Amino acid sequence: MSASVITVETQKDLSHKLIIQRPSAGLSLQGCIRVPGDKSISHRALMLGAIAQGETEIQGLLLGEDPRSTASCFQAMGAEISPLNTELVRVQGIGLGNLQEPVDVLNAGNSGTTLRLMLGLLASHPGRFFTVTGDSSLRSRPMSRVVKPLQQMGAQIWGRKGNSLAPLAIQGQVLKPTHYHSPIASAQVKSCVLLAGLLTEGKTTVTEPALSRDHSERMLRAFGAELSIDPETNSVTVMGPAQLHGQKVIVPGDVSSAAFWLVAGAIVPNSELVVENVGVNPTRTGILEALELMGADIQLENQREVAGEPVADLRVRSSRLKSCTIAGDIVPRMIDEIPILAVAAVFAEGTTIIRDAAELRVKESDRITVMAQQLNKMGAQVSELPDGMEITGGTPLVGTDVDSHTDHRIAMSLAIASLVSTGITTIHRAEAAAISYPDFTATLQKVVSGQ
Repeated sequence: MSASVITVETQKDLSHKLIIQRPSAGLSLQGCIRVPGDKSISHRALMLGAIAQGETEIQGLLLGEDPRSTASCFQAMGAEISPLNTELVRVQGIGLGNLQEPVDVLNAGNSGTTLRLMLGLLASHPGRFFTVTGDSSLRSRPMSRVVKPLQQMGAQIWGRKGNSLAPLAIQGQVLKPTHYHSPIASAQVKSCVLLAGLLTEGKTTVTEPALSRDHSERMLRAFGAELSIDPETNSVTVMGPAQLHGQKVIVPGDVSSAAFWLVAGAIVPNSELVVENVGVNPTRTGILEALELMGADIQLENQREVAGEPVADLRVRSSRLKSCTIAGDIVPRMIDEIPILAVAAVFAEGTTIIRDAAELRVKESDRITVMAQQLNKMGAQVSELPDGMEITGGTPLVGTDVDSHTDHRIAMSLAIASLVSTGITTIHRAEAAAISYPDFTATLQKVVSGQ
């Protein structure tokens, strides 16, 4: 028996409208699901496999558009990558320092991770010229945060608005090692500089104000790079030039994708969901800590380690949520999950305050403004702060027309909010979800029908 009506309409411009009508009798979510492979780990497995010596085998790769952009870029520079699938992808590496000069512009699509991390490799390949671009969203996102540290190492990079916006042109150079003190905690900045350091003679160090996700460090070590980590100063050092060797990589489920079901299970009454095989790397579990602060009933089961990454099954049951304040060091560990956390806050008792999240304004959309606007359209009480949001919970939501602004996390967050809204919610440009979660709508239909 279907507990909800979920339909997708394709428009003339091929955009999708996701229409969700909660039945008048309400619904509960039941089931056991798996989420797509971790996006961060999928990107890094493709990149390191491409520049390593020998073959890399990847199981569980995310099949979203972003990893496809990464694969396409590195294929254009000489790496052999088999057709992408979740079962097994083989990457024939060409060896560190051997990326070929592409005959065309490299296109990173919508993927900031692809563009920012790749810049570190391109800048450190002397005698080769590269040009990189992306879609309209990516071309508006700031690249100076990675361009500046690379220039500090001697990179030659040109772009729009003072070398801060794509398209970017890169003339590869022999770089010099550096100790970069990043003003923000960003795994993309850290990873870009470390990747540049792989081909740089000596020690390249990145120090952050707070700990950001550490997938690059874990995978670089697994591929054979020499790294040292100082947890007291949030510093990572890579010794170059490095030797990387192909590995077998098993990609766990993406906790950022699991977050939508954790919040759904928490806010939809009489629900119980199990999300299997989720990566619970401590640099990524800020969302679990935040939901625990709010009183969510989430249990970690079957905890284990897979290919160097901690993994668990997550069981969530509906519960009464309470407000909290999210700020400080936890924010970099859950920056991508804040849109769905804002949905949880709408259904929490009291006023939730999110601070220190100005990074949200330069994601695929200005996620602070867009989430506030769209949730308020549904009847929520959300106020923008310069670096976050103030959300007063307890106001019933009413279905209406909302828009993803072509941001995958906005599209999915609004879909979860609509499950606890009266009437019909129409999410315009819902196809954006495919960026990181191609099967999101199918999984939504599965859990609302209790399959």
